[in-house]
This record gives sequence, structure tokens and C-alpha cells, in this order.
Amino acid sequence: MGAGVVKRNRAGRGRGRSQPMAEINVTPFVDVMLVLLIVFMVAAPLLTVGVPLELPKTAAQSVPAEPEEPLSVSVTPEGPILVMTTEVPEEELVTRLQAVAAERQSDKIYLRADGTIPYARIMEVMGALNAAGFNNIVLVTDSGGPRMDGQTTEG
Repeated sequence: MGAGVVKRNRAGRGRGRSQPMAEINVTPFVDVMLVLLIVFMVAAPLLTVGVPLELPKTAAQSVPAEPEEPLSVSVTPEGPILVMTTEVPEEELVTRLQAVAAERQSDKIYLRADGTIPYARIMEVMGALNAAGFNNIVLVTDSGGPRMDGQTTEG
């Protein structure tokens, strides 16, 4: 990787003289960078943390991207409520969210719920969030659901 010495035989000057090589071989550096690029391209999708839920499908448009990672509350079919990826007891949900929201710029909360959960359960969680002062709640769904005109959206 550094400067090496190249021996060249010049006519009329006896044996060869040593001269410094002025070129740097960047091939190993490029090889390492390409390997790192591939590693990060493969690892990046694995870093998105989520709770495995079967979200209901709707024809709704997607919400614009946020500058910071959205604060999500997930209701699983087994019963537990998760803030981001941490399971939180129901009685501590509001206090934990208030503590986390105090450190954030956005007041938006993404409410994710499995499609098999009864509507009443989702509304209980949403009502508790609203009563605690969280008024900017987004219900998260998957695209590709019915449009109520007999067709499905592409997504």
C-alpha cells in the first residue's frame, strides 16, 4: 500500500538503479470498501425493528416520512402492548409514553394493531392515549386493501 522501490535497467548506466515508485495501489482499498458496502446493504433491512403484526389492508394513502423515527405503539394479538419494541404493562403505558414523548420533536404516535384484534380493544388503547393528551395518532395499515368499489389498490 505504500510507496515501493522499482529497479529499472537504464542503458549506459551500469547495473540498475533504485527509484521510488510514485504510484499508490488503491485496489485493496476499493475491494474492502465494496465488501463493506455489500455488508451494510444486506444488514440495513435487518436493522429495522418491528413487532410482527398482520396489519389490516386498506386503500388509504401512505403518510409522509418523518425526520425522526416514529414513536409506535403496537397491540399484539396475544394481548401485550409494546412501545417501539419494549413490552409495557397497560397501567404504565401512558407514563412511559409521556416520558418518551417529552424527549421528541414530533408529537405523532403510530398505533399499530393486528387485524385479528377486536375493534373495542384498539379503541380502548386509542382512547387512553387521547385522554393522556396524545391527539396526533396515526393508525397504521398495509396498502392493497379494498377501495369499497369492488376493486383493490395496487401496493
